[in-house]
Amino acid sequence: MITGASSGIGAAAARWFTAEGAAVVLMARRKDKLDEIAAEIRAAGGRVEVAAGDVIDTDAVEQAVATAVNTFGGLNGAFNNAGWGTIGTLVHETDDADFEKTMDVNVRGTWNCLKHQLPVMLESGGSVVNTSSTAGTFATGAGAAYVAAKHAVLGLTRAAAAEYGPYGVRVNALIVGTTRTELMENAIRAFPPLEEGAVARQIQKRMADPIEVARTAAWLLSDHASFITGGAIPVDGGSSAI
Repeated sequence: MITGASSGIGAAAARWFTAEGAAVVLMARRKDKLDEIAAEIRAAGGRVEVAAGDVIDTDAVEQAVATAVNTFGGLNGAFNNAGWGTIGTLVHETDDADFEKTMDVNVRGTWNCLKHQLPVMLESGGSVVNTSSTAGTFATGAGAAYVAAKHAVLGLTRAAAAEYGPYGVRVNALIVGTTRTELMENAIRAFPPLEEGAVARQIQKRMADPIEVARTAAWLLSDHASFITGGAIPVDGGSSAI
């Protein structure tokens, strides 16, 4: 199951996971985009099902999990990647609506996913990867709401790893640096200096390509990472090292 699968990292993950042999359920709000990606995957011989919906809606998440179980016989891996944020503003200048949406998508969305995915994984084991950010480890210049939300994602990840590890379920997070997603491109168009500042923080002096994040998620979800749980793996071009 991949959330935020209609573009960026989620869409890259959909293509990569299926190319590696996984059967996937794609979840995002934009069904038309999901259908396009699903058609492309099926044309390449991949196995995919669409479960459009918003991760804020717990019933929609429950339905996506049910789609995985009913279509493919279970749920062994989940990439909880859906996220949302705005260009950084001072706390007192941040709209309450932006704060609430940031917390809803990033924190409640991850919570909803874990709440419905983990019980299914108790039956046969599994692995979960949640998308956090460098903003989950330090103040990156992103808005305080986003920094707080991504810290919360790491807290959820570690707590779930501790609770479900004895049952054969691994839960990890990705510390994602600036990535050239659709959301980032829109932000750069709205505020062009954002790109220069983002690249300057990277040791490699570039943004990540979404596929670079997707490949790391695939590795964490696989048995190749069988002794890693409760971890926060950086995919950030070295920005957290300096």
